[in-house]
Amino acid sequence: MEDPPSLRKPRPFSLPVDADDKATEFRPFSLSPPHMRAFHLAWLSLFACFFSTFSIPPLIPIIREDLKLTQADIGAAGIASFVGSIFSRLAMGPICDLVGPRIASAILSLITAPAILATSLVTSAKSFILIRFLVGFSLANFVANQFWMSSMFSGCVVGVANGVAAGWANMGAGVAQLAMPIIYTAIYNNLHVPNSTAWRVAFIVPSLFQVVTAILVLIYGQDLPDGNYRDYSKKKRMLLDSKEKFIDILFNGLKNYRGWMLALTYGFCFGVELTTDNIIAEYFYDRFDVDIEVAGTIAAMFGMANLFSRPMGGVVSDAMGRRFGMRGRLWGLWAVHLLAGLLCVLLGRVESLEGSIVVMCLFSVFVQAASGLTFGVVPFVSKRSLGVISGMTGSGGTMGAVVTQLLLFSGSEISTQTSISLMGLMMIVFTIPTALIYFPQWGGMLCGPNSAHEHYHLLQ
Repeated sequence: MEDPPSLRKPRPFSLPVDADDKATEFRPFSLSPPHMRAFHLAWLSLFACFFSTFSIPPLIPIIREDLKLTQADIGAAGIASFVGSIFSRLAMGPICDLVGPRIASAILSLITAPAILATSLVTSAKSFILIRFLVGFSLANFVANQFWMSSMFSGCVVGVANGVAAGWANMGAGVAQLAMPIIYTAIYNNLHVPNSTAWRVAFIVPSLFQVVTAILVLIYGQDLPDGNYRDYSKKKRMLLDSKEKFIDILFNGLKNYRGWMLALTYGFCFGVELTTDNIIAEYFYDRFDVDIEVAGTIAAMFGMANLFSRPMGGVVSDAMGRRFGMRGRLWGLWAVHLLAGLLCVLLGRVESLEGSIVVMCLFSVFVQAASGLTFGVVPFVSKRSLGVISGMTGSGGTMGAVVTQLLLFSGSEISTQTSISLMGLMMIVFTIPTALIYFPQWGGMLCGPNSAHEHYHLLQ
């Protein structure tokens, strides 16, 4: 039986490619198919999901008055948004391995868009918590995003591709912090409707945005440089039973301890970032007595740093990898992660508004860069179970958010500023065992600046 045409004949590409037709250059301002088109569709789709998930926190000062929410209710809702993401991210990796990132991403966005629209219907604390739980599922799109980039870009640029795709997408959280108060205010002032109506109508915007990006992914996206997964799976079925293959892929990834260590690391960089996105607007609103639009603008600065900070993590990872091999990638991750923890501790200790904003901005750069550095390592853990490892790592990020939110920001008697400093201490503590576990095997794998990345792949 012949291979499908898309697998039999390589097509010309506008970017230089390796033996697997993965791009060896990354040109973020190009739209050339299939590599750069996939990049732009991936980050835009995930951007919409982050916008939806974090469209709620900047309006919490208004919502809590209308629904009579307690601080415990708000904390429980924050945890719920991350709990939903944990299981969906863990499942998304194997789903990407099975059907490809394009279908997985688009279907997830279409399924969760009605949940963010349903925010306009909540009338009680219980329904508010439920909605945040359901909306949180959309963050699993992150796993499809990183899987897609790793399928399109070669090892020499995969760190920066993953970093830029996720960084630009994570800006959705910052844009939501800035835009949702403006949208709410515009509806309230121009339509002359009550507060309780204005904030509900505002959630039409993120839900529609999510639907539009999902449709674009379905129409214009492509899973692999040479075609879609449905073509690739035809070839796989000639070789062995696809169900057995899927189970092998799943367990091969789950038993890889390096994937769990990456999940732990990611839990205390991206997880802390998610928690900060959830509480930072309310923190400035309550502590420094600024109005809701100013608080949203300040909080937006934290998320908007993803424009360059997470991509820079990917750039640093690739540069360190070319110079020092896997040791360089890992030591870069450890150092940046440690500095982020120290800045988080400092954020909770600064007493002035201006000083807090400066420290918050520095903290955002380092914590987001640490996330980029983490996913600069992920593609080298297991080529066979890339989706599973990506899902494990992504789930670790939201699990870290649950832990920090539950322990520190769920209606406890500890002040918010003290909780922020304690969160920084947790970041610092969790860099130590991670470093000790990583480096015995990975640390000695050195490559020179001109060595092929495959020389230090840890593929299983």
